[in-house]
Amino acid sequence: MTTTLILGGARSGKSAYAEKLALESGKEVVYIATARAGDGEMAVRIKTHRSSRPGSWTTIEEPLLLGDAILRCSEPDTLVLVDCLTLWLSNLIFSADQDFPEVGVINLPDIFYEQCDALLAALPQAPGDVIMVSNEVGMGIVPYGALSRCFTDEAGRLNQAVAKACERALFIVAGMPLTIKGQAC
Repeated sequence: MTTTLILGGARSGKSAYAEKLALESGKEVVYIATARAGDGEMAVRIKTHRSSRPGSWTTIEEPLLLGDAILRCSEPDTLVLVDCLTLWLSNLIFSADQDFPEVGVINLPDIFYEQCDALLAALPQAPGDVIMVSNEVGMGIVPYGALSRCFTDEAGRLNQAVAKACERALFIVAGMPLTIKGQAC
């Protein structure tokens, strides 16, 4: 069993690289999609992603209970591909249908912390390979607004925790992988 985190910026090629690794594995692939179609533009993005995946892959849509989904789908001869952790974080943040202030402290819903803990607990228990895709959002300017700053902070914390839990971590820049932990692939 190998766990891999693939990080990169928007349109860096991280999803394509993760899919390439999944195809090359020769294993049965279960693709866990975390995105929700909240608007027409996002629906088009989801449709494009869906149509680019091989028909032989099983797709599971799981916007909230990611750790449970990984444990449910992981088998020794299966590779689970999760795309992506930052969309999943957004789903958790907005799952409680609460208002957030423009300035001040952001109080995230309990499900946010519960599910982040569940994901980190699931990774060492998964009997098969797991590849997770996540955006690196902390390399730009400090975002405007309390919620945007909170999201950036929490995404950074999650990426650090997941990278620590994984055997391998890659950073994708312009479609090219840089190995930051473990062996190159």
